[in-house]
Amino acid sequence: MHNAPDFLTCLAIVFCVAGVTTVIFQKLRQPVVFGYLVAGMIVGPYLPVPLIADADIVHSLSELGVILLMFFLGLEFSLTKLIQVGPTAGLVALVQTSLMVWLGYEAGLLFGWPPLESFYAGAILAVSSTTIIVSAFMEQGIKGKFTEIVFGILIVEDLIGILLMAILTPISDGGNITAWDLAATCGRLLAFLAVLLLVGMLTVPRMVRAIQRLNRPETTLIACVGICFACAILARAFGYSVALGAFISGALVAESGLAKQIEKTAKPLCDTFAAVFFVSVGMLIDPSLVLKHWAPVLVFLVLVVAGKVVGVSVGAFFAGYGTRTSIQAGMSLGQIGEFSFIIASLGLATGATRDFLYPVAVAVSAATTLLTPWMIRWSGPTADHVNRLLPKAVHTFAALYDSWLEQMRLQIEPVQTSRKRRWHFLMLLVDFSLMLGSLAVISKWQEDITNQIAYFTGIPTAWADYALLALVVFISALFSYSIIHETRKFAVSLVDKAMPPAEPGKPDPAASPRSVMILSLQTSVILLIGLPMLAIFQPFLPGVPSAAILLGILFMLAISFMRGTNTLAGHVKAVSEAIVESVSKQSQTSSAQEDDKIIQRVRKLYPGMGHIALLRLTSGCYCAGKPLAQVNVGSLTGAAILIVMRGEGNSFLPTGNDILKPEDLLVIAGTPEAVETAKGLLAHGPEDAIQKENNARRS
Repeated sequence: MHNAPDFLTCLAIVFCVAGVTTVIFQKLRQPVVFGYLVAGMIVGPYLPVPLIADADIVHSLSELGVILLMFFLGLEFSLTKLIQVGPTAGLVALVQTSLMVWLGYEAGLLFGWPPLESFYAGAILAVSSTTIIVSAFMEQGIKGKFTEIVFGILIVEDLIGILLMAILTPISDGGNITAWDLAATCGRLLAFLAVLLLVGMLTVPRMVRAIQRLNRPETTLIACVGICFACAILARAFGYSVALGAFISGALVAESGLAKQIEKTAKPLCDTFAAVFFVSVGMLIDPSLVLKHWAPVLVFLVLVVAGKVVGVSVGAFFAGYGTRTSIQAGMSLGQIGEFSFIIASLGLATGATRDFLYPVAVAVSAATTLLTPWMIRWSGPTADHVNRLLPKAVHTFAALYDSWLEQMRLQIEPVQTSRKRRWHFLMLLVDFSLMLGSLAVISKWQEDITNQIAYFTGIPTAWADYALLALVVFISALFSYSIIHETRKFAVSLVDKAMPPAEPGKPDPAASPRSVMILSLQTSVILLIGLPMLAIFQPFLPGVPSAAILLGILFMLAISFMRGTNTLAGHVKAVSEAIVESVSKQSQTSSAQEDDKIIQRVRKLYPGMGHIALLRLTSGCYCAGKPLAQVNVGSLTGAAILIVMRGEGNSFLPTGNDILKPEDLLVIAGTPEAVETAKGLLAHGPEDAIQKENNARRS
């Protein structure tokens, strides 16, 4: 137990210094979080400043900050939202963490580190910081669709971090981990979450509502904080993160329907101890050690920011979140934090890593902590800029892609078809495992295999090396062909749910949309399986060839995908011409029912266009007189304006420079939610569009 005078002295030093730095950084219009890090360096042991706080006391207080921040996050992120975004967010998190583990491992090898230490480096870079992101969102008052996605990704990343620790612990101690051990670890984690959620849903919401009826806000707050710490301690008792238990407790309390009242009361308490957490991080920064190992710090900083932005953005795009939301999510997750410290501490405690890796991780975390608020602020303008640079065909694909995914989710299929798809997925896992396993065996016994080839064939050893290289190329090409073939079968079985193929011998009006959708799903599946496999097998593989194979497959699919989007543009043009022809036959004062009949006819003629709607502009519309680039429909809503009809017989495919005018008739495509949001934006402006989007999500 800490001595009371020492505890009070430490508390006074921390809060006084943090208070001063916070005021200074607010005056300088800099992120407050960075002020806390500077305060930590001032009260830490590494700067010659006569204000040294007890590191153990500050660390104990910082855990309170993590727990309360996660509880506050859980209040805003109900279990219903978690269930909605969990599956797709899980896919994005798996792609992103696998990419970062591989990049960190390869970077460690380039620095000449041992394989185990390099694997630790990859694990350190894999998991983003929930605490830093929550603090940045709270400071900037950011809410909305992309924040829900970010929080869903963070939860899955924390679970992946727990699995990484479960894998690294026996390996670091000199033991081996089997597939059974890994499966058992996953099973225990899922069982713990299931029991906690089941018992919590039956008890916590009822308890909170009963306490709220006492009409004493402080009593409600104390009870909720008690539930928070009880769940956190329960999670720690089972070997999991206190942050995970605190988050679940917040989500359970939110199910009571009283989250808004509790948030208002709990926010000052959360802010206070969150400041202590960031001060504790700043205390770990040793400037001399960071300067000594500046190269790894700089390389890891670039990898974290670039790798996470690309990994999350690409993964979220193929998960159906749209260009703007995907880029915003990627730029929000470009940092590492508390889980990285835990993994680095594990490596140091077991002797698997040298003492420099921990301060390197802290320095990278501090740098990304500084960048995170700015990256979040720049995410919207950056997404808009990227959207303007993308070809029109890609915009059209992005708008239709969401609607295709929605149609696949809603369609019911025979059990036999579902079983056949699961078989294709299993064959994909087998192909990847056999290919990477074969390369791992060749890499491990390369010299022995070369000698055996030379012995049995009688050729020189130098020629035997070329023969082995030819064998590697043959194996890679064989399995690559099989992987592409199986992923196509898997993708076709999914796409047929949304766009059933035409009968044999008859023309297929949905051929272009189906082809592009198949290619996009092929890419998604290969990323989803290939990156985790590469991350798992990488200690046993030759680094460049194994990655080159995966990149080669993705490159071929990317070329086919770009060709497919251009073909899709021709399909959209045909749809637009059909709509123009139908609309030109009716009067300018036609009713909404007649417009719906036109849309229904076009959908039958050209399936695969998702949800299509017509919007007639008036002089009072927000968008009237503005260029399309300024209205920014595609970026803000995810829908696409396929065609603009102006006057009798005059129609055109719009570009960003085209100015919308009253009496224009717009053809809008996308998901039903995106189309409705786009209508609100075009008619009444961004605020109405955001309100409609929020109402649609709540309903």
